[in-house]
Amino acid sequence: MRSLVIDTSALLAVLLNEPLRPALITATEGYSLVGAPTLPWEVGNALVAAVRRKRLSVIDLRQAWASYQVVPVRLAHIEAGRALDLALGAGLYAYDGYVLETAHAERLPLLTLDLSLARAARRMGLRVKEVENEGL
Repeated sequence: MRSLVIDTSALLAVLLNEPLRPALITATEGYSLVGAPTLPWEVGNALVAAVRRKRLSVIDLRQAWASYQVVPVRLAHIEAGRALDLALGAGLYAYDGYVLETAHAERLPLLTLDLSLARAARRMGLRVKEVENEGL
């Protein structure tokens, strides 16, 4: 089975039933998913932030977290120092560097809804998996 690196933005869109959910599910069919080692923390942080901003209820957070726990995502082992260098070089946050390093180290395409992360990945020569109707 082919593999694909998925980032927090794409995973959250599925977990929170956002409009791109069907396209993301289609884009990942036939792929095993790989995430940066920080993925669970990023998902948790984003869910808590959404509750604090009153975009989600606590019940919604718990449902989304339960859904996340059944998504089969293998967390990669990466070189954190290289990820930090990639983040600095691309002008991105460390978490983005972890995703870039995951795609680089695993030699896999990246699925993201984050346009700046997609641009940085392309500049590095990484493949970015397109989501239909999304101009990544």
